[in-house]
Amino acid sequence: MQARDLLFELGTEELPPRSLAALSQALTDALVKGLDDAGIRHGRAHSFATPRRLAVRVAGCAEAAADRPIERRGPPLAQSVDAAGRPAQAALAFARSCGVDVQALEQLTTDKGAWLVYRGIERGLALRELIGAIVDRAVAALPIPKRMRWGAGEAEFVRPVHTVALLHGEEVLPATVLGIAAGRTITGHRFHHPKPVVLKSAGSYEGRLRRAKVIADFGKRRERVRAGVSAAAAAAGGEALIVEPLLDEVTALVEWPVAIAGRFEARFLALPREVVIATVQDHQRYFPVQDPGGRLTGDFVTVANIESRDPAKVREGNERVVRPRLADAAFFWEQDLKEPLAAHAAKLSTVTFQTQLGSYADKTRRIAALALLIGARLEAGAAVERAAELAKADLMTAMVGEFPELQGIIGRYYAAAQGEADEVALAIEEHYRPRHAGDALPASGAGRALALADKLDTLAGIFAIGQRPTGAKDPFALRRAGLGVLRILLEGGLDLDLTALIEAAAAAQPVQRPRLAEELAEFLAERLRGLLLERHPEAGAEMLDAVLAKRPRSPLDAERRLIALRSFLTLPEAAVLAAINKRIANILKKTQVDPAARVLPAALTEEAERRLHAAIEALRGDVLAAVERGDYARGLGLLTGLRSPVDEFFEQVMVMDQNPERRTNRLALLRDAQDLLGAVADLSRLPG
Repeated sequence: MQARDLLFELGTEELPPRSLAALSQALTDALVKGLDDAGIRHGRAHSFATPRRLAVRVAGCAEAAADRPIERRGPPLAQSVDAAGRPAQAALAFARSCGVDVQALEQLTTDKGAWLVYRGIERGLALRELIGAIVDRAVAALPIPKRMRWGAGEAEFVRPVHTVALLHGEEVLPATVLGIAAGRTITGHRFHHPKPVVLKSAGSYEGRLRRAKVIADFGKRRERVRAGVSAAAAAAGGEALIVEPLLDEVTALVEWPVAIAGRFEARFLALPREVVIATVQDHQRYFPVQDPGGRLTGDFVTVANIESRDPAKVREGNERVVRPRLADAAFFWEQDLKEPLAAHAAKLSTVTFQTQLGSYADKTRRIAALALLIGARLEAGAAVERAAELAKADLMTAMVGEFPELQGIIGRYYAAAQGEADEVALAIEEHYRPRHAGDALPASGAGRALALADKLDTLAGIFAIGQRPTGAKDPFALRRAGLGVLRILLEGGLDLDLTALIEAAAAAQPVQRPRLAEELAEFLAERLRGLLLERHPEAGAEMLDAVLAKRPRSPLDAERRLIALRSFLTLPEAAVLAAINKRIANILKKTQVDPAARVLPAALTEEAERRLHAAIEALRGDVLAAVERGDYARGLGLLTGLRSPVDEFFEQVMVMDQNPERRTNRLALLRDAQDLLGAVADLSRLPG
């Protein structure tokens, strides 16, 4: 069976650039899965993606699915022959259904009986018979949130499709995809090669497109963009600021990338660096250029999708586009600075944060009260109160209206420009951190207090109105806010009582509901579980369950307990103590012990129970003192002194004695042992 390359390409109108890489990978994965499910042997699959095409080439694809042995069980042997020994109707019907004579059937005998059986080979279907359905399923499975129709047809896709190529080696495979018959004709570059491109074979795809001024491979085109931008920036005397998301987006916008350097007036460099970068990079998709010292030079690099005969005209056009945007930013800067931040903050009462939760001025007051509480515990200083008053003020500025992604950053610049203390200005920016996964955390005390207060207020408020995240829906980004709170506490080494802060944030909300604080605490506990497992993957779920069962009020305290428990479990006594604690827990679970019951030393009649009681009393003070000061490693280490007394107790003492007083005394003794063993973590939750 001859194996040849398989090529599938959808030729489209311009695809959404930010979805291109995901669509390409999804198409490749779905096509490969379809081939695998059909039993068609093949080699490596290679993705191609440009603004006007999605394609997959699969190396060494077989002409047909592999043959496979089949076995069909028929009627029982006793029902397959008549009294004269001739084939019965059941046997004849089974043979016909298998397409063979009854003489071709075999017998299958097991310890459960004997049956007629058909054994044969199912011939694999040809690729040309299977490929249409495989491609249809692959296209239908693409992650496209909203599909569109075009022309008079019924086909739907993310953008109109104009060509479909489907080749196996040099052969065109018969298929109709999205209403278009498959062929070997594709499109080249829209301007450099507007004529159709006819493919001779699947293997010629990439090279043929390159001659048509299309670099089909996304990764190769991406590196060409990077190299071109870097070279153009170097020629301008600087270094390009290349961020990966912009590099991906630009790669998805061009088929034949050509880097062209441009420049804007030096007066715009007086604007905050982030404003210039947001204008050039985010709004225009240009790459800013900086000098070796990290200062912007006023140069930028754009990537064109054409080799112009007059690059100067392209440069001038891009400079002409970016200039008014920077001029607008300069105007906003000047106008905003005419009013102090406090005046902008006074306007927050006119903007609704959430209908049931009031205005941004109301939110600011709640944040300020909570931030002062946190700041006092962090000894963050006087900057907390002033930073809280001004934290949301920049939302009312024209600059943030134009660049909403710079909220907080703009507030810092305006606060500094108007003479606010450095700590206040920094806290205004830091209170939005972390903005996303992996983002930097607030470093200043005031910034930490304000960031925690803002996030906890948002969490408590949205929970109060019943809008907690469900499934994949999280419109208020509460999961991100929750993780932000936990990251600040854990990575910042802040041993704060999170339970108390949750209660304070919940109590401040204008809308109240039963169990609000408890629900929010449970939500954050779920996030804490995932975060601790991510930070300590070697710990395992059982260790984490043992720690969280103690309901530590501080995430940092929970992490310290987890680290100590992991170290403790390396000791030879640990497994035995965990098993003993589990046994004690099982006994106490089946028998109710009066919480007021106390061990009566005089009622301890057996030497083993007296030794256990003495060991508990001897260790109790030291263990609890170690736990109180957070020395969990020492607290757990001391527990090893209980191993021998507990072992002897279970070997020599009958807990469920017929005498009620003796039984109650022994159960109380076990409860005391369990309390001590569980001072750091609930060891009964560990395996073993």
